[in-house]
Amino acid sequence: MTIFRFAGPAGILAATLAVLLAAAGPLRAKDKDPLVATVNGTELHQSDLAVAEEAAGQIPPMSPDAKKDYLVQFMADMILVSKAAEAKKMGDTPDFKRKIAFARNKLLMETLLQSVGKEALTDDAMHKVYDEAVKQMGQEMEVHARHILIRAAPGDEKASKEAEDKIKAVIVRLKKGEDFEKVAKEVTEDPSGKANGGDLGYFSKEQMVPEFSDTAFKLEKGQISEPVKTQFGWHVIKVEDKRVKPVPKFEEVKPQIEQYVTRRAQAELVTKLRAEAKIEKMYKTEPPAAPPAAPAAPDKK
Repeated sequence: MTIFRFAGPAGILAATLAVLLAAAGPLRAKDKDPLVATVNGTELHQSDLAVAEEAAGQIPPMSPDAKKDYLVQFMADMILVSKAAEAKKMGDTPDFKRKIAFARNKLLMETLLQSVGKEALTDDAMHKVYDEAVKQMGQEMEVHARHILIRAAPGDEKASKEAEDKIKAVIVRLKKGEDFEKVAKEVTEDPSGKANGGDLGYFSKEQMVPEFSDTAFKLEKGQISEPVKTQFGWHVIKVEDKRVKPVPKFEEVKPQIEQYVTRRAQAELVTKLRAEAKIEKMYKTEPPAAPPAAPAAPDKK
């Protein structure tokens, strides 16, 4: 939803900041908002630097004093260039006034959406979302497995047969009692398996290709599979454990919940305002072209 893309063009933002700074001067409580610099007589206060820091985006790491100097210079350059533009009457053009109106509306929109999102972030709202998500999880099973892979290019029957023979030889070794992890580090052609003994950790059925998952979920704990062919080659699988997928703790998913609750509140506001508004479009759009008709089946004689 593009309405949540808050970053805007630098020129519009700079112009908006200049307007806001000019209007905000008389409202400051000077004891709480110290003067930090002047630019040809224009005062810059600490609150101005806070606005500039938000507008400047990501600032390189630096000390507090260096950052203050960076922001003062940012603001000074903006004021000097904007004053030069005013001297050329650039602020009086219809195009500039449209940009100012757009920037003001955009800033008002962002401010309200941020406020609505912040108000929605109550403990009750977040825990309600968490509880509903937990209920929907159900009793999903997970398998912890290891595997050994011998690669074979799809469609290459000769390579596939050679890979199958190799994995069968590996299975013979495993059935004689050799340690799966040790054998995996020795022969697997899965790069990560070389380092961790073929350990795949816990996974749900949907996380693996069907041929692999179907076999892994049918095996009991400790069992080793027969050869399994997938698009990657030939595997042998050992199931280490099975369990019901554990529910994540609230704190572990809190950032995602905060984002969801915020965006939901913002979207609900926009949807409500759209429903109440009368939006008239003074143009027509062409309907999408119909897909071409399927060719007729030939007559059977």
